[in-house]
Amino acid sequence: MEIEKKDIKLTPQELRAISLFYSATGKPAKDCVIDEDNGRIIFLVDPADVPMAIGKGGANARRASSLLGKNVEVVEYSPLFEALARNALAPVRVISIKEENGKVIVKVRDEDRGLAIGTNGKTAAKLKLLLSRYFGIKDVVIR
Repeated sequence: MEIEKKDIKLTPQELRAISLFYSATGKPAKDCVIDEDNGRIIFLVDPADVPMAIGKGGANARRASSLLGKNVEVVEYSPLFEALARNALAPVRVISIKEENGKVIVKVRDEDRGLAIGTNGKTAAKLKLLLSRYFGIKDVVIR
């Protein structure tokens, strides 16, 4: 899928969050998305750094959450559209991802649909936030 990646400019609030994340986890974040609607900060981390960023039993992510005063979620970063979408939905088993008429259609296994949408749509919202930030996608449908 040929979707052009956007340039990202970090706000002072995002830079502060990335700095505190590093202090709590010892691992750098490539980016973060502050999701005020869901009271969380989503950190994008290099694949090799994800296990340590999360920490044993989630200890490092919890420490970061405590420092930041918001829930923290760690997503494996990829500059590739489809890989980033899959990473944002992990551990959901994605069957296909395609773009149709300006929206992204994500097909998942029937038994994973609830997990892909998430409680109150939180997982779907995370996917939409990341795809919008990186690729300008405004609409996501999970089937």
